[in-house]
Amino acid sequence: MLELGKTKSAPGADDLIKDVSEASFMADVVDASQTVPVIVDFWAPWCGPCKTLGPALEAAVSRAKGAVKMAKVNVDQNQMIAGQMRVQSIPTVYAFWQGQPIDGFQGALPPSEVEAFVARVIAAAGGAADDGLDEALDAADEMLETGAVADAAQTYAAILQEDPVNARGYAGLARAHIALGELDQAEAILNGAPAEISHAAEIDAVHAQLALARQAQDAGPVNELRAAVDADPANPQARFDLAQALYANGQAQEAVDELLELFRRDREWNDGAAKAQLFTIFEALKPNDPVLLSGRRKLSSMIFA
Repeated sequence: MLELGKTKSAPGADDLIKDVSEASFMADVVDASQTVPVIVDFWAPWCGPCKTLGPALEAAVSRAKGAVKMAKVNVDQNQMIAGQMRVQSIPTVYAFWQGQPIDGFQGALPPSEVEAFVARVIAAAGGAADDGLDEALDAADEMLETGAVADAAQTYAAILQEDPVNARGYAGLARAHIALGELDQAEAILNGAPAEISHAAEIDAVHAQLALARQAQDAGPVNELRAAVDADPANPQARFDLAQALYANGQAQEAVDELLELFRRDREWNDGAAKAQLFTIFEALKPNDPVLLSGRRKLSSMIFA
């Protein structure tokens, strides 16, 4: 088990993924699962779907860096175990925690669902420690970023069942609903966060993302708004609307540039709307985002010039 704040080399593949027999099942699965969850893959050499699922499971387990282990059971060579586990078709996968099966599925799954399953197992086992929950959160973040939004939402929800005051979990679940266009549900999740984490940085960032998502619903076509600004560069509302549309179109850098130009021209317009909108965008971005870093630097130079 990894401990936060301590350096430990990642377990090798031989430690994480093992071929298990009837003789070693008790030690490598039941006993081993007392301290870390173990995923058991029942397969056979002649099984086509097994050849797809097995490598996907191995990759997901390896990426978890010790938060979960994997045992591979060839059912042709270990029929007694397969019978005891009531394996009726393959591939069949079970997850063990503290000696008992806690989850499982039959048949091959796409890689995103395999990642989600592994993350849920880690979360259901309490992460086997805080670092395990971090691994589950990292996996859920990756799902969200790669478009597996429903899987990400399911994983964040599983994490929150294990840790109901996990700010990253609440923020991630709300972000997933924003990605699905379910803005009211995202707002309900944020509003339902426990008081002790309601002002965590992760939660505040998603509040900003939600505000921008609501603005995006009313944003006009970028080309028309760009034409309006080109026709009248001194029109602050046109430039502000263009910035909103650009951000809604995924053009954060361009949106920030327009707002900086608006601030340069008239920083007091509409009660400082340009500056407030910039702060909302900055809060929604990741702390190391180049758009945020350069935008803040440019805004500061204007404010203190």
